[in-house]
Amino acid sequence: MELLEERILRDGTVKPGNVLKVDNFLNHQVDIELIHAMADEFCRLFADCPITKVLTIEASGIAIASIVAEQLGVPMVFAKKAQSINLDGDLYTTQIVSYTHKRTYDVIVSKKFISPDDHVLIIDDFLANGCALNGLIDLVTQAGATIEGIGIAIEKGFQPGGDDLRERGYRLESLAIVDAMNADTGEIVFRH
Repeated sequence: MELLEERILRDGTVKPGNVLKVDNFLNHQVDIELIHAMADEFCRLFADCPITKVLTIEASGIAIASIVAEQLGVPMVFAKKAQSINLDGDLYTTQIVSYTHKRTYDVIVSKKFISPDDHVLIIDDFLANGCALNGLIDLVTQAGATIEGIGIAIEKGFQPGGDDLRERGYRLESLAIVDAMNADTGEIVFRH
């Protein structure tokens, strides 16, 4: 998606350790017009799928997933990274190792929000090693629901997550795939 790539080049910052900082428009401060354009593209890409739920993980995927769900006319569910007192009943649970935060999270979704009848579109802001997505896939699998596809805003194509998911047969659509980054020069190279 050219609009997203242009924004990454203009406002993204490459940090040491293969970190691409886009917090000024995607995952801290959010550019709502850009999110709407990204949601339009996800809806176009997955228009042939009978989606009944959009699933993401808190917190950064919520903005994109909300707009996608709104445009599709289906509920958005987000996996929580912590048990809270307002979660009751049976839960699907998995563990996710965060590349960015360098910690392991217990991630949960209430069983009343994903059922075997659901056709799920997973949406997230970043894909690097695929840990978060593998956790979300595990939650959907536990529910016996169908994964229709995975939509990612920014994929780090030089890390193994995307290739692994595609090899396993998942339909993965990334709006921008970064093939290389250089923290010293700030250079970002996209896959086309």
